[in-house]
Amino acid sequence: MSAVSSVPSDSPFRIPYDQLCALVAAALRAHGVPEALASTEAAIMAEADLHGTPSHGVKMLPALLRALDSGLASADPQIRTVTDFGAICVVDGDNGIGRHVALTAMQTAVQRARQFGVGVCLAKRTTHWGRAHAYALRAAQAGCIGFCTTNAVRSMAAWGATKPVIGNNPIAIGVPRGDAEPMVLDIAMSQAAVGKVTTWLREGRPLPAGWGVDASGKPSSDPQAILSGAVSPMGGHKGSGLALMMEMMTAALGGGDFCDDIVVPPGGIETNASKIFIALNVEAFGAAADFAPRIDAFIDYLRAEAADTEPFLYPGERGWQDSARNLREGVPLHEEIVVLLEQAGVKLRG
Repeated sequence: MSAVSSVPSDSPFRIPYDQLCALVAAALRAHGVPEALASTEAAIMAEADLHGTPSHGVKMLPALLRALDSGLASADPQIRTVTDFGAICVVDGDNGIGRHVALTAMQTAVQRARQFGVGVCLAKRTTHWGRAHAYALRAAQAGCIGFCTTNAVRSMAAWGATKPVIGNNPIAIGVPRGDAEPMVLDIAMSQAAVGKVTTWLREGRPLPAGWGVDASGKPSSDPQAILSGAVSPMGGHKGSGLALMMEMMTAALGGGDFCDDIVVPPGGIETNASKIFIALNVEAFGAAADFAPRIDAFIDYLRAEAADTEPFLYPGERGWQDSARNLREGVPLHEEIVVLLEQAGVKLRG
């Protein structure tokens, strides 16, 4: 595609991925972000829309621009190492633009994994990173199994609470598959991420039971009510327990802010969160040449045996399907997102 698509009113607005990246990067540069950092931030931000996850895509740009203007987020963060211990390091992210800082931390973990077999980078004082998928994916593309998680602002009711008491603390795990697209699991510890609730509200879709509670703590299927209340943990005690352990692996381990100290100003983004990035070098475990073929064989087994009622899709596969289509036809954006971006100075329509 070489130009923005003009589509019927009942179809999403579509724009070529490269063009969307260029427009987002230009907006970031206009708010003080250096060119190379702006390009990275834009590519990862738009990648979420490309893969069919608009909740964590370019709709997040206006809040980031406001954070840059207010000084909550650093346009040109000075990332510094505060602890260096062989395969492990801790860095201060300077509350910089979140995708750039997160990518830098994962790249650091991968570099150390190439030397030591495993690499770990814990990043303190970070802002919202968008989608965890992006960083586990890039570790997998570098030949490592990648893991990452973050603590986050309180959004989830747990342990009998009727209000938000802990973040939904997402995790992502990426597995390389040779020349094939990596397998990437990206999940929040809530039954559904807050961004997904927002997406369903925008699209006018009623929520399934169990996604959250309203401001009085009562179960609700109304997305607006849940956004005023709290999302619910997946699997009850399992999701809340995992969220707690992710808090331990990030804020507790690095001496950063716990979720009750993380504040998001109206229309802004979270700051002072902690994230951990882990890379496992597949070659360090031996038989690296057999790794991808064995995974492919196991996926073939699951496609044959596990697809009784619907086709088996490995984690992240639906996103690769969406990506292929959207690279051909353009990245779809809901009209509400188009308007939000245009109000922020990003003119998508000619």
